[in-house]
Amino acid sequence: MVLLTHMSLRTADHLPPLVSDHRAPNTPYLELDIDIAIDRYAQLRVGLPNTGIHYAVKANPHPALLAALADSGCSFDVASPDEVRAALAAGATTDQLLYSNPVKRADHIAEAAALGVSLFVADSLVEVRKIAVHAPRSALLCRLATSGAGSDWPLSRKYGCTAAEAVEVLCLAEGLGLEAAGVSFHVGSQQRSPAAWSEAIADAAEVFWAARSRGLHPWLLDLGGGFPARHQGSTPPLPDYTATIAGALLESFGEHQPRTVIEPGRGVVGDAGTVVTSVVEVVPRGGARWVFLDAGVFTGMVECLDEAIVYRLSSTATGPVGPCVLAGPTCDSADVLYERTPVDLPLSLRAGDVVRLHSAGAYTTCYSTVGFNGFAPMGTVVVGG
Repeated sequence: MVLLTHMSLRTADHLPPLVSDHRAPNTPYLELDIDIAIDRYAQLRVGLPNTGIHYAVKANPHPALLAALADSGCSFDVASPDEVRAALAAGATTDQLLYSNPVKRADHIAEAAALGVSLFVADSLVEVRKIAVHAPRSALLCRLATSGAGSDWPLSRKYGCTAAEAVEVLCLAEGLGLEAAGVSFHVGSQQRSPAAWSEAIADAAEVFWAARSRGLHPWLLDLGGGFPARHQGSTPPLPDYTATIAGALLESFGEHQPRTVIEPGRGVVGDAGTVVTSVVEVVPRGGARWVFLDAGVFTGMVECLDEAIVYRLSSTATGPVGPCVLAGPTCDSADVLYERTPVDLPLSLRAGDVVRLHSAGAYTTCYSTVGFNGFAPMGTVVVGG
């Protein structure tokens, strides 16, 4: 066992303990602690006791994690037929599935419906017509656009419509024999501002009132994900988020609050994972110290693009620290994790030393390529559970 004798200046206190020392032949891999994920799920249940929790399978679809969540009563947010099958194989029932992908292939809609999914998300009239054909009599949520302000990984460009457009989407759904169930939104991943939910809930309430004035009966509000993990930088405690959401629902809906669900991914599994990687080499270049790891953008660390997500780091090296550029192992020039804002690691760092990226349980193994440049996808070592 190699003890953790150094902690980066950019690393917060109380990191999880080392489980074992794995060096270059065995790295990179994700160390996934199922117990931490279940604890995060339980904290959300306590904080939002009247809200259904649909874990976002895309964040980390490991079968052991899905099975443990299903055993704990968790529902699931799915975005493809394969994710539907994974949730069902883990023990979920079809009424626990919410198909949140707003733009889908027609055959995927039909396949999901055949598997038993009956609640879909859309954000356009064309998608409503497609769902009406391939999943008739399903329930539908319309996704509203949000700014994504306050999040490290905004989700504002690709999906979502205005409040006025959402009313038309729901009216068309009802007219085509679907159930106009309500509204969904997502305030952006790793959202650091609880107030982001207040604005989105107010917009959703506008849609609810307008839809009701046109004879519809929406009943469900999907508050999305965005609950943060312990990445670099401060975030408010979870009770700040849950209290803000509860207050915003009361202010916007009063005594006529709809049923609510959330779809956390990072907020459940982020802190449950640590990426264990080894130093390939340390190279002085252009006045900077470049540290090359055997994990990079193409082997699980995609969220480091544009340095959007900054993980807390620790290493097994010792001694004084200094800034370095952190890069991955492939030949692609995009395979650089942190350069604009260098990270501090020991000056004694050498090839073979272990570097850990903490709170990396979400969007790592599932973002790995199938083997770009001959580097295998990142595996998973499960602990706990």
